This record gives sequence, C-alpha cells and structure tokens, in this order.
Amino acid sequence: MSGPDLLAQDGLAQDRPAALRRILARPELGSLIAAVAVFLVFATVAGPFLRVGSLGTVLYAASTIGIMAVPVSLLMIGGEFDLSAGVLVTTAALTSSMVSYQFTAVTWVGVVVSLATTLAIGWFNGWMLGRTRLPSFIVTLGTFLMLTGANLGLTKAISGTVSTKSIADMEGFESCRRLFASEVTIGGLTIKATVWWWLGLLVVGSWVLLRTRFGNWIFAVGGDADAARAVGVPVARTKTVLYLGVGFGAWVLGQHLLFSFDTVQSGEGVGNELIYIVAAVIGGCLITGGYGSVVGSALGALIFGMASKGIIYAQWNPDWFKFFLGAMLLMAALLNAYVKRRAERGPR
Repeated sequence: MSGPDLLAQDGLAQDRPAALRRILARPELGSLIAAVAVFLVFATVAGPFLRVGSLGTVLYAASTIGIMAVPVSLLMIGGEFDLSAGVLVTTAALTSSMVSYQFTAVTWVGVVVSLATTLAIGWFNGWMLGRTRLPSFIVTLGTFLMLTGANLGLTKAISGTVSTKSIADMEGFESCRRLFASEVTIGGLTIKATVWWWLGLLVVGSWVLLRTRFGNWIFAVGGDADAARAVGVPVARTKTVLYLGVGFGAWVLGQHLLFSFDTVQSGEGVGNELIYIVAAVIGGCLITGGYGSVVGSALGALIFGMASKGIIYAQWNPDWFKFFLGAMLLMAALLNAYVKRRAERGPR
C-alpha cells in the first residue's frame, strides 16, 4: 500500500473519534435516545399506540406543548425563565374572545388585539428584567400572579361568569378557525393546524439559533451576561426579544384553544409553564443557560405527547404521569450536565 493511502487511512481513523465526540456533545442527544426508548416501550405494551389515528393524537398533544417549548427553550438558553407562559396562553385566548364579543363582532379584530397584548406582556417582562436586574423567577412570578387574577377578575366582571361567551357565529370565525384550529387527514392520519405551527416555529427557531448573529447573542448572554455585555452584545434587548417570542407562541396557542372550542375558561393554563420548562430541559437546555437546542425541545414535547397518550392506550393509571415527567426531568438534567462537561473538556 502506498504512502498516501496510509496517510489517508490514518486521517480517517483520527476523524472518527472527533466526529463521535461531536455527536456525543450534541445537547439533543439525550432527548433523542429518550424519545426512541419511550416510543419502543409504548409500541410494545400498547397495541393501539401504533395505529395511524393514535399517532395523530400523539402529534397533536406534542404540538400543543411544542409551540411553547420552542420560545421557552430559546429563553432558557438565554439564561432566563418565564413562569407566566402558561397563563399567558389563556390571556391570549380571553383577550381575543372578549374583544370580539364585546366590541366588534369581528373575530379578526380580537385576534390582532390579542397579539398586541401578548407581545406587550412579553416586552414588559423583558423591560422589567433589564431595568431592575431582578431574577426572572421573581419578575415572571409577579406577572403570573397578576395575569391569573386579571384573567379571572376581568372575565367575571365582563361576562358575569368564569368563561367567555361563544363567538362561533361571528364574522371571521371560520377563517380564523382554518388558520388556528383546522385539520387535514392524510392516509388516515389526522394532522391538526397546531402541528404545522409547531414545525414552522421549530424551523425558524433553529435557524435563528444556529445561523444568525442573534443566535450567537442568545448563547452569549446565557453563558455569561457580563462578558457578553463587555464585548458589545445588547444583553437587555436580546432578552426582551426572547420574551417577545414567548408572547408570540402564547398568542398562537391561545388562538388555537379559542377557535377549537369557541369559549375559554379563565382559570386554565396554571401549571402549564412547568411543562414547557420540562420539555426544554428534557430537550437539552440547562437551567443555568448558555446551552441547549430548539430541536431538543421538540423532542421533549414529543416525549410528553407519547407519554400522555401512551399511558392511556396502555391502560395504565394516569395518576403516574406526573411521576414519569419528574423522573424524566431529573434524568435529563443529569445527562445534560454530563454532556456539557464532556463538551467543555474537548478531545483527549
């Protein structure tokens, strides 16, 4: 064998461990392994799980978490939390419904006002964080409590009950429903509109994080905000934009809830913010920020969808679902920390 051939083989041998290390350092690796494991478990123990109709149900459950998991994961990579994300979804739905019913009788007006409202709340969270330097836990906990009270108090004051009035007969309802709550059946697989919104947000979020300067800023402010500020990264503005992203996701999901059922219960959404955070952490995001993956958050949402429906198809006691989520959260957090340490040490 000639000398150049030997050199080429030696180079390939050296490249293989480096490529393997890069794969092992990917933040979404753990969530991918977990997703495959969860799928195999329920495919084995639950016969209905593999039916085409069941897969559509799993995708729908995953998408309703994934729509919010995408912006929440970006926010966590940027080093912050949003404990108001769950009730903000309900705020988006309530605003759209009550504005349409009480003032215009045109649903598109309510939809636009709702978007402005959720973006304003997201901006408020980012602005408060930048102005006060308080932990995002405190800022968004305050927003959570205010929104929880406002959702209930304003709904009862305006509608006289804890739920909104039906808007199904209003102008624009059908077109809004087609955008936010329609479904299409392909070969027996029913795909809800939320799945398309989820995939769209996933593509945009991944592109922003991995292909743009703003994505570099997200990693920088999450890793070390002071160091990022010292090299000219607009830390406050970056975090405010991330909170605006959470507001947009809440608007999309809120409109889906409204136009799926045409009424909204004012007490919904409490606790969902923790599920969004769990999906992001399972997907590879660290609590400390500066590390994570949007694709991983999608896998985390998919695990949630498979588990929530797989437990039902397997006829297990659904009371154990939260136990499963807690166990997945702890295992994912430990695995993510281990992978990050390996990535920081680099090749040996």
